[in-house]
Amino acid sequence: MSAVTETARTVPPGNAVTQSVRDSLVVAKRNLIRMSRIPEMVIFGLIQPIMFVVLFTYVFGGSMKIGATTDATTYKNFLMAGIFAQTVTFATASSGAGIADDMHKGLIDRFRSLPMARGAVLTGRTFADLVQTALTLLVLAVVALLVGWRVGSDYDTNTGRVLAAFGLLLLLGYAFTWIGALIGLSVRTPEAATSGGLIWLFPVTFISNAFVDSGKMTPWLRHIAEWNPFSATVQASRVLFGNPGQSQSDAWPMQHPVWASLIYSALIILIFRTLAVRKYRSATA
Repeated sequence: MSAVTETARTVPPGNAVTQSVRDSLVVAKRNLIRMSRIPEMVIFGLIQPIMFVVLFTYVFGGSMKIGATTDATTYKNFLMAGIFAQTVTFATASSGAGIADDMHKGLIDRFRSLPMARGAVLTGRTFADLVQTALTLLVLAVVALLVGWRVGSDYDTNTGRVLAAFGLLLLLGYAFTWIGALIGLSVRTPEAATSGGLIWLFPVTFISNAFVDSGKMTPWLRHIAEWNPFSATVQASRVLFGNPGQSQSDAWPMQHPVWASLIYSALIILIFRTLAVRKYRSATA
């Protein structure tokens, strides 16, 4: 057995959970430093969602019917939960591309030769992506306020509920980055990871209640949209924000969107983190 392999199998003393957290934070710090040194990555990541806000608000604002009205302000408030959710999920593509790039350069192989906790490289990477997504979401919320988005004014809407909505959005985004991580480990180039990361995101985000009222879809398509994990988080966000256009449906995720969002995100993390870590152990550049 080679010295490198022997070193890779040597686990430093101490609690395994503590070691895993420490290693994950080291990798996350490495990725955050790398992001800060390539500011165009952050800038381009901010431009796209801002364009979606402006285009959807002013192009479709007066033509979309929400409930019984086509009022532009109503659609604006309806739209923002969907834009927020789309933004956090589209970060999946860049996450997968970053991991594929590390694979292509042989960086993953070098990490695997170190006495690090299993899965720390992927956990650190996804955590760094979560920080970047949170920054993007913060900027996007400011832009949304500037174009006229407002949370509900009723007594049920308060700061805690608004923060809970953003928490659910970030949790969904974090869950989806594990899908991106698996894609990034499964393809040969960053370009393929970007394409593979976007192909499945478009039907997930558009066959939903994000941009149109799912109640106006054909029955079979409405059923898919109502059980879509993405739709559950959008519905939960609208409920917590106190925004209009909450889906009136008998489907369980639409009746209990907060719980559905939490359950969906937890299941996605559990399944795809397990698959990604398993793939990480066997993947080759």
